[in-house]
Amino acid sequence: MKIVKKVVLTRIRDTRITKIEMHAPLIAVKAKAGQFVVLMVEEKGERIPLTVVDTDKDRGTITLIFQELGLTTKLLGKLNAGDTLYALVGPMGHSTEIKNYGKVILIGGGVGIAEIYPVAKAFKDAGNHIITIIGARTKGLLILEDELKTISDELHVVTDDGSYGKKGFTTDILKDIVRGSTSSGGRTSNNVLVYAVGPIPMMKRVSSITKDFNIKTLVSLNALMVDASGMCGCCRVSINNEVKFSCVDGPEFDAHSVDWEELEKRNKIYEEKEKHICKLSTK
Repeated sequence: MKIVKKVVLTRIRDTRITKIEMHAPLIAVKAKAGQFVVLMVEEKGERIPLTVVDTDKDRGTITLIFQELGLTTKLLGKLNAGDTLYALVGPMGHSTEIKNYGKVILIGGGVGIAEIYPVAKAFKDAGNHIITIIGARTKGLLILEDELKTISDELHVVTDDGSYGKKGFTTDILKDIVRGSTSSGGRTSNNVLVYAVGPIPMMKRVSSITKDFNIKTLVSLNALMVDASGMCGCCRVSINNEVKFSCVDGPEFDAHSVDWEELEKRNKIYEEKEKHICKLSTK
């Protein structure tokens, strides 16, 4: 599969968030909001999942956005328009169930902003009132603000350091909004859906807030994946004490049913090894 366009969206010191458009006509025709692809940069490399951020059926292209963080994403970031990937498979996972809830609150943290974008578009097309909250550590790491502004009825921007928008966290804004959205007694709301993608601590906090108000909440889990076909079991998560696989059962789950402590521990298994291999690759 060939890269037809590449754009570096943000660059701060050694942190880059990059957008590429891939020529993948069969995937472009079938991909829906919430689904992902799995790619390999090299024949002997690892398989990594990336959300399909956008599609162009006429041009036969899909858009992917990723942060150059681990070894494979850094290798992917070195490719340019005209280069090809060793493998690209998709669309994978279940698509988002799109319907008119009335009001949908979407929260994107860091590169998770890219993952809420296609979902926000789909919910908007279904007639929902869209409230979008996006956040990053600092202004230079914010992405897709203009794109989300065009489809959102309300857009809130926060940064950890206060360099842009409001200083604080996405969950601070969420808490204020759901307090105003809930009905009698401030305990329940049947016409609001919350959808969150981002770092696990952020999604965990979102779940805690909305559970108190009995608001239906979906999260797209960034569990570790290997084969992405349900066979390896690497991406297993516990949902209501039952084992599920993010690749074939997800990637979206009811936030209030996720075993967040287990997910946090599992996602840190290869953290030190990843840092080590990245250091070796730069020597």
